[in-house]
Amino acid sequence: MAAARVTIRSLAEEIGLSKYAVSRALAGKSGVSEETRNRICSLAESLGYSKPMPSSRTREIAVAFFDLDRVNGETHMQIQSGVQKEAECLGVGVRMRWTHEIDTLTALARNCDGMLLIGHFEPAMIEAIAKLNVPFVQHGWADPLQQIDTVLGTDREAGDAVAHYLLGLGHRHIAYVCDLPFYRGRRERFHGARDAIDAVENARFDLIEFDPADGFETALQHAVAAGSLPTAFFCANDGLALTVVSVLLARGYRIPEDCAVVGFGDFIAARQISPALTTVRVNGEAMGAAALQLLLERMATPRRPQQPARSVRVVLDIVERRSSAALISR
Repeated sequence: MAAARVTIRSLAEEIGLSKYAVSRALAGKSGVSEETRNRICSLAESLGYSKPMPSSRTREIAVAFFDLDRVNGETHMQIQSGVQKEAECLGVGVRMRWTHEIDTLTALARNCDGMLLIGHFEPAMIEAIAKLNVPFVQHGWADPLQQIDTVLGTDREAGDAVAHYLLGLGHRHIAYVCDLPFYRGRRERFHGARDAIDAVENARFDLIEFDPADGFETALQHAVAAGSLPTAFFCANDGLALTVVSVLLARGYRIPEDCAVVGFGDFIAARQISPALTTVRVNGEAMGAAALQLLLERMATPRRPQQPARSVRVVLDIVERRSSAALISR
């Protein structure tokens, strides 16, 4: 029986490192230490690894953005940066396009080796791409029964983490602030926080949901009229958190002495307002790099009809700043 061919994947599994590290070491690129490079090269030589012949054509992938909610713009720019940096390291060509048109999207897909879909694409658009048999990966939540390779943030887990963070500061009346539409990722954050708070005796969790045309101040008035003011606000994104901070300060409340505020996204403005915003950092560059890596794997090994789709989760983390603090008894 012929010996199995030694590949970058098998080298990575043998040495216990990522394919990314092995690939860069063998290519003589930066990103790994000299000690690690020597270990990888020695192992490759001992196992008889043969470097594949270079392809005569550069692989080219398309990245399509569907951006209806401007609050996601900063994250999408980070994703774009992550894709471009990873593509440059791996020698992959990239074509970027912002579009809401299905014909433009399908024309782009027909002229590439693979595609990344970033944003809330309509089901008909995703179905049209799937029919072309072009490998693609979606950043964001797919419908529950869609077999689509995806890259996601840990939204539910982040909601759980924020709830435990605020509970640990002594807050027992927490509100989740979300405007419409209530996108899937924002619902996941809500459910994660709700499950954590519901498990704590004497803790209360409210949903303050409102139409942007009506504004947060009106929603806050209704919430206060229905009971006491929450001591902490967890906002679905940093844009909402800035609004919450502005309204609370205008009404004479102190932050964080009277109310703690936590956002989601870690956008530039979160570091520029006063008090600086405690928030959940979304690592867009890591998501972009992970999406490209997953797409390249699919391009090399297409998914069989009965094979389950893959979902890569990029862990989010809380960045603590001055807008949150331990509860002071009222």
